[in-house]
Amino acid sequence: MRIVPKTDNYETELAELTLSVNVSTATKRRKQEDEKWFKRSEKSIYDYNLDEDNPKVVCITDGVTFVGRAIVERLLLHGYTVRVIVNTPDELERVRVMKDEMAKFYGRIEAVSAKLTEIESLVDAFDGCYGVFHTSGFIDPSGVSGYSKYMAEIEAKVSENVMNACSMTQSVRRCLMTSSLLACLWQNNTQLDRRSVIDHSSWSDESLCKDKKLWYALGKLKAEKIAWKIAENKGFKLVTICAALVTSPNILQHNSTPTIAYLKGGEEMYRNGVLATVDVNTLAKVHVRVYEEMRQRLIYKGFEGTSIIIATWTVRTRFAYQTEDFLP
Repeated sequence: MRIVPKTDNYETELAELTLSVNVSTATKRRKQEDEKWFKRSEKSIYDYNLDEDNPKVVCITDGVTFVGRAIVERLLLHGYTVRVIVNTPDELERVRVMKDEMAKFYGRIEAVSAKLTEIESLVDAFDGCYGVFHTSGFIDPSGVSGYSKYMAEIEAKVSENVMNACSMTQSVRRCLMTSSLLACLWQNNTQLDRRSVIDHSSWSDESLCKDKKLWYALGKLKAEKIAWKIAENKGFKLVTICAALVTSPNILQHNSTPTIAYLKGGEEMYRNGVLATVDVNTLAKVHVRVYEEMRQRLIYKGFEGTSIIIATWTVRTRFAYQTEDFLP
């Protein structure tokens, strides 16, 4: 989750970050390490002809968070080249740490400076990538749970920017967005119980989320809805994965803020039998598997959308045209 910084410090930090990205390999030691790691790697981003379709080159909007890092690792294991968007010096350093820890993949993981609040910046970051994994989220240090109503608006705006940038970037063919089960289960028209079915047609009630101050659910709901609106209007291929509460050993040490934000209303979810969980590594595997299924161009006529429910998550697939790609 990204922390929203104070405005007066942000521009200065971003300028420093951009400069840092441009000159980070200037020292002799870093150059020597780069040369050694590049020899070990299979292909770097710069080995690809960016004028051609390269399904193995992807960009992730937040690859240094708990879920994002797991997805990056899984993508690398499947032979992908991953471009990670960073917008603070801390995130840049964390990508460097990832490179050190995953030395055998060096050359297939790169940091690129971009502002998620600017479409042009995102277009530059996406250029040359075949697919985009939109995983970014935000936290507000002043919020009680780290996620405030203000964050919900930011989440929706960034989702809008990412989708518009995807549609404007010639090389990008599809986008996979990490949403949340919370965007599906908070419904006001019926009392959820263990017999309730949550699928691709299920949406949380926006008014209910506001009344209960479920800002995390509201943010995921609004972000996903604006993404689908743009995808359908522009005929862009989008799939969203509505993940349950992400878990792993020592979860509160690695992912405390999203966990606390997700669990607001947890007692009611538990009582209604919809408090579900998913292991972070399993979730990362699903992201890669779904993305690869999107590439298979499986066509099912006569359906406006379909969904996959595997254990505790829902995959939405809705496209602007009935004969577009659908997952089985």
